Amino acid sequence: MTGTGTARPLDPERGTLDKAVGENFPVAPFFLPRAWRTDLMAVYGFARLVDDIGDGDLAPGGADARLLGVGPEAAEDRLVLLDAFEADLRRVFDATPRHPLLRRLQPTVRRCSLTPEPFLGLIAANRQDQLVGRYETYDDLLAYCELSANPVGRLVLAVTDTSTPERIRRSDMICTALQIVEHLQDVAEDLARDRVYLPAADMKRFHVQEADLATESAGASVRALIAYEAQRARDLLNEGAPLVGSVHGRLKLLLAGFVAGGRAAVHAIAAAEYDVLPGPPKPGKVRLLREVGVTLRGEG
Repeated sequence: MTGTGTARPLDPERGTLDKAVGENFPVAPFFLPRAWRTDLMAVYGFARLVDDIGDGDLAPGGADARLLGVGPEAAEDRLVLLDAFEADLRRVFDATPRHPLLRRLQPTVRRCSLTPEPFLGLIAANRQDQLVGRYETYDDLLAYCELSANPVGRLVLAVTDTSTPERIRRSDMICTALQIVEHLQDVAEDLARDRVYLPAADMKRFHVQEADLATESAGASVRALIAYEAQRARDLLNEGAPLVGSVHGRLKLLLAGFVAGGRAAVHAIAAAEYDVLPGPPKPGKVRLLREVGVTLRGEG
């Protein structure tokens, strides 16, 4: 899974939560009820921390490892840290967790009757990142997104007590699309981590080699490949967008923000002429607000 690439500050809890401002979508905006904001930030803290463990973005000094009971001899071993994190997650459901972000999560789990499965999926995705750095087909990538992205949307629905099978199906489309968009924005950063989330079959189809992804600017073949994957993400967002119209009130605005964030990011990639290699194309606030309006009106 992709991260911001920056080391977290010494306060493990605050440093993780502060990363919410850099996401493509609103995490817990001000217009939501306070209880929802609290619960969504608790879920975000878990998801962000597990990504930081998997990406090696923990703050130097080993504070998180010590909190999880991992000694200095294994503090750099991501699989050991993920195992310890999973053990601490299980304490959320039947004991008292060690890490402050998991202690913060515990009241949310109890209040919203959350189950371990979506949290375990996010941990499994980060374990997979340590073992799998390439994906042969688009279906293989979708299976990864089922672990790395879709649990987040399911948790949002659970926290807001709006889960239904159809909403979960639409949510999965949106979350998978957001994950694909993030992968497209972060091609260069992921390659530096020895990860390529562009399906190998698609790379072959567009005559793209991994060496082509390591250049300062994308050539025509890479741009064509990125445009193809961006259209897939756009299509998934459009298929998932009816989720917005299925709910009401402030939740509708939140979900519109998720869809709009993805659409605005795809637009930024297109505006960069699909050259993502110099750095992640990021949408401006005006474009994001425009996409929110389009999504709320059901015009997308």
